[in-house]
Amino acid sequence: MSRTLRAALGLAVTATVVLTGTAGAAESRSSSADEQLLFYNHAYAVVDRETADAIEDSEYLREFANFEVRTTTGGDFSWTGRYLMGHETYLEFFGEGDLPGQDAEFGSSGLGISPEDAGDLDIVARNLVDQGIEPAEGLQTRDFGDGVRVPWFEYLRATGEQYEAFDPWAMEYRGEYFADPRSNTGPESHPGDVSRERYLSDDYQNHLMRDVTAIHLGVPERDLATTVPLLEAGGYDVRTTDSGVVVDDGTTTIRLDAVPRAEAGLRSIQMRLNGPVLDQHVEQIGRSTLYVGPRDRAVWTFEAPE
Repeated sequence: MSRTLRAALGLAVTATVVLTGTAGAAESRSSSADEQLLFYNHAYAVVDRETADAIEDSEYLREFANFEVRTTTGGDFSWTGRYLMGHETYLEFFGEGDLPGQDAEFGSSGLGISPEDAGDLDIVARNLVDQGIEPAEGLQTRDFGDGVRVPWFEYLRATGEQYEAFDPWAMEYRGEYFADPRSNTGPESHPGDVSRERYLSDDYQNHLMRDVTAIHLGVPERDLATTVPLLEAGGYDVRTTDSGVVVDDGTTTIRLDAVPRAEAGLRSIQMRLNGPVLDQHVEQIGRSTLYVGPRDRAVWTFEAPE
């Protein structure tokens, strides 16, 4: 990590520890909110066209996960994504040119983190204000194809819509969305339940993939620096490494490495399976490789840009 990024992060170092497993990098622990308010919801990545088409056409992925290709209309535009959905977490893939503007470029990515209880997004917003940051807030609606829009989720960003290649945001599902029968969501398990589990269907039980347990992305330094305040406001304990930052919400570990824009993009995904498998299956999907098993773990790696 460059000196410029370390200064931009402005992390309050309270301790220094040496961790094993990530090239033995020394990490420093920063101060954060007392309570974990936000959790990994989903990430999207723009991959090369060959890999995007291979994901879309893969028969294996349809067996491996609750998989679908769908077009969604939200706000002022529509997008077609390739989705792998688990119990509480999911993944969204696009090919080069699928999205408008700068998001169309290979290596673009985004991260959605969300609370489990209604009202927690307001706490995140106040935590950002306490950091001296005025969050950009809004409401996303959804049209199920009949022209009738329903409030979908509230969102906030720490730095508005300004980013180079990595877009992080916090989101809280609306009660109106859960109440709409078109959403096909589950009943609440407690008052104010806006959880990821309630949002996603139970079809994951019919496949191997259960949840995303780790994701590794290369992101521009500028985007990483503006992501850290949002993570801290959401209760993440942000650990700095020689290459970027690592956070963990108890279910999913998120690793963000600072890289030049030309090297930005998805590096790898780790997933937990619904049950153990005895032998490892290796599936080549475009310029990516999915390793399933042994035991209850899968790893999906993606080629770095040339």
